[in-house]
Amino acid sequence: MSENNVKAMIGKVFNDIADAMETGQFGQRVRVGITTLGSELGIENMVKGAELAQQRDSTVEVVLIGPKVDSDLTQVVVETEEEGYKTMEKMLDEGELGGCVTLHYSFPIGVSTVGRVVTPGRGREMFVATTTGTSSSHRVEAMVKNGVFGIISAKAMGVKNPTLGILNVDGARQVERAFKELIANGYSLNFTESARADGGAVMRGNDLLAGTPDVMVSDTLTGNILMKMFSSFTTGGSYESQGFGYGPGIGENYDRLILILSRASGSPVVANAISYAGDLVKGEVNSVAKREFEEVNKAGFKEILAALTKETKKETSDEKVLAPEKEPVTGTIDGIDIMELDDAVEILWKNKVYAESGMGCTGPIVMVNEAKLNEALMILSKAGYDVGEADPC
Repeated sequence: MSENNVKAMIGKVFNDIADAMETGQFGQRVRVGITTLGSELGIENMVKGAELAQQRDSTVEVVLIGPKVDSDLTQVVVETEEEGYKTMEKMLDEGELGGCVTLHYSFPIGVSTVGRVVTPGRGREMFVATTTGTSSSHRVEAMVKNGVFGIISAKAMGVKNPTLGILNVDGARQVERAFKELIANGYSLNFTESARADGGAVMRGNDLLAGTPDVMVSDTLTGNILMKMFSSFTTGGSYESQGFGYGPGIGENYDRLILILSRASGSPVVANAISYAGDLVKGEVNSVAKREFEEVNKAGFKEILAALTKETKKETSDEKVLAPEKEPVTGTIDGIDIMELDDAVEILWKNKVYAESGMGCTGPIVMVNEAKLNEALMILSKAGYDVGEADPC
């Protein structure tokens, strides 16, 4: 070892001892960066949030990346947002930062962020998967990936067996079927039950407010709106005052820990986002992600996703499917996604069972005559719809 290397090592040891004596924290601190340019609320808002995060957690060293400011925090001076992003990436790639919080970032396709909120109904923390970025250009595939991303974030935050619920949006039933297939193939997944009397893993608005699941799966655009609502519903929307921001970008083989804030995120959310980043670094989120992807891939994750995105061409025929003779429809079948509703009705018509589509309180339903409910269930189940089992009686 050269003399210069020995001197550098000795210098680092003395710096670590000095930091430990000052903070009472022995051992290496987690370094989390934050870019300060670009906020609609100004640089001062970002710095204030960073200082608050530093004050409440001595195990984290907060590093400002932006113009020179009057602060005792460690600073890396840059003059433009573009320079800030490049500096952030370089510091992450070289291990100078464990994670970084920023206001806007273009993630590659396949990566999206997992937000974290405190729900107003019960004051319970909930992960919203996902809130920005694009997991896939295919809606249902994206939502299945989002669920896995949410589980990774929750586990890295110390939730050992996170519960998962799927928001009742277009594609929810297809997402549920995909996860059930993963479970059948050996993937360990803990579905939650809706707080509403009829239960089920498909969540309603009440479950959002109560924070029924640990991880709420959504499409990214809806998730983004939810984050804005949870963060700023008490302020009128121009200032996000609550929650932990839009969270880390998660994706298979993606190892840059970058967390997103809104340009309207106030200093309390800035501070929380930095703490979120620090906890993810301590929880070794990249290692958690690697293990989780290994487990889900063993259960046929890629094959299930491929089946979801496979284009299915309907047989072309000049024959028009006509509805059987109309009859009273008091029996209802749920569990069918809105995007598949018309196809399900048509399948029943082809099998001489009169059916109509409708919308119940839990989502889309197919309505048939009560006396033909079992027959309809068997037809749809045979066609691949997850509608439960017919009553053998």
